[in-house]
Amino acid sequence: MSAVDLLPIALLGGLLGMDVVTFPQAMISRPIVAATVAGAFAGDATAGLVIGAVLELFALEMLPFGASRYPEWGSASVVGGAVYSAQSGDPRGALAVALLASLMTAAASGWSMVRLRRLNASRMARNREALERGESSAVIGTQLFGLTADLLRGFALTFVAMLLFNPLVHVIVAEWKTDAPSSRGAVVAIAAAVSAGAIWKVFHTVAHARFFLAAGLATGAALVVIR
Repeated sequence: MSAVDLLPIALLGGLLGMDVVTFPQAMISRPIVAATVAGAFAGDATAGLVIGAVLELFALEMLPFGASRYPEWGSASVVGGAVYSAQSGDPRGALAVALLASLMTAAASGWSMVRLRRLNASRMARNREALERGESSAVIGTQLFGLTADLLRGFALTFVAMLLFNPLVHVIVAEWKTDAPSSRGAVVAIAAAVSAGAIWKVFHTVAHARFFLAAGLATGAALVVIR
């Protein structure tokens, strides 16, 4: 992909990065959605869905609220979905390397959100008196600044990550020695272990969690059998 080809994907990363905490918080930044859409942009929505499902298992225990620090999965899932979908024929190691690219992007994006919060706080401190008086220009300006800054944050991070990881994944996959089934099996095992830990935590904090899990598993199994 050339730099021009990456612009639509970077814009998608910016938009879905906003959805995590800024706007509209409609769950379109969830990995299974974001990676699938990014895969469609890259020409293979099915591949995007595959890595989106894997990333969703990693993101199960993340709750984006308050001042806590957490990975930002919206932009990261766009990177993972686009990178994995660009690997024609699903070569061995592609899923594992695309997963690594997503996780590294998620960590960097989480850090960028902390920096953005500090920037927003600094700007609000400078406009404190106007905000306390309820001046509409100050309030609207603060909101628009936060929205625009978050969009640019996600856009820039996705663009840089794609510039780095898209060629790097091609190089690593070309040298990958482990066969495809073993590589994919390792990814599934790691994702399952992480999600199992998240589910175990939920069991101890949410009422009737075991019932909801069992009902979900039964429904999913029924859909598979019916289809």
